[in-house]
Amino acid sequence: MFAAAAARLPWCVLYAISTFVYFVLCHGIGYRRKVVLKNLRESFPEKSEQEIKKISREFYRNFADMIVETVKLLHVSDEEMRARFTFEGVEIIDGFMKQGRSVAAYFSHTFNWEWAPSVTLWSALAPDRDAAFCQVYRPLRDKAMDALMLRIRGRFGARSLPKKNTLRALLALRRDKMPSVTGFMSDQKPSHGDPAYITTFLSHPTAFITGTETLARRLGMAAVYWDIARVGRGRYHLTVRPLSGDVASTEPMAVTAEYVRLLEATIRRDPANWLWSHKRWKIPVTLPENDKA
Repeated sequence: MFAAAAARLPWCVLYAISTFVYFVLCHGIGYRRKVVLKNLRESFPEKSEQEIKKISREFYRNFADMIVETVKLLHVSDEEMRARFTFEGVEIIDGFMKQGRSVAAYFSHTFNWEWAPSVTLWSALAPDRDAAFCQVYRPLRDKAMDALMLRIRGRFGARSLPKKNTLRALLALRRDKMPSVTGFMSDQKPSHGDPAYITTFLSHPTAFITGTETLARRLGMAAVYWDIARVGRGRYHLTVRPLSGDVASTEPMAVTAEYVRLLEATIRRDPANWLWSHKRWKIPVTLPENDKA
């Protein structure tokens, strides 16, 4: 398989390939260039056109790096991954799970989110013996690609839960008295017909997924935010930030609102490190009257 062979290449070669991919995406085919620039201009109206274009170029560099870094997961040692993707605050998650509490981890499409399942290398709890480490995912239509991504995402002992089966899987873990931490990619637009939390985000009225909080309330989970920062090429730092020790005891949508606030701060700290190529605001939404300024 090409991906398996590419994963064995040295980092320097992979990043040379990434640089070529960057030039193709940014300066060659212009991959979703109009979408990227539109999103950036509308999200940061205070920035000059020069600043917007600089952020877009940096975004394409980071995006290209993410592609080769994700492939590298097929052939990277635990020690090297610990050196390149560091965690701070894992003891917060461990503390809940040692008490028998499961945890919902909110995170987003900040690079490189595919490395986040390496949390198992930092936890004091062993995967599938002391606790389950999971992430929710949407199965891909291409069966071969789906199998490859499942292999990559399970590299460090994490389980991938298909979105439609997430509740059933977490209920089974609770029945077996197995505490869990589950990563929910919560920055996508809600699926058609799903309830949404609408608020101002990056200068846009934005609809956010509410299923994460709804599920966490139903299962009595704690909640945290995984704040990923890019600290250098191929090097990231994830800080675990508590959202609620008991989601069920908070006001409705309070946890989602706090996540949105923290996510916007993450993006404004390093705008080029978020996935701008999605049409996140394709369908207009209207702010509730009490949120309008």
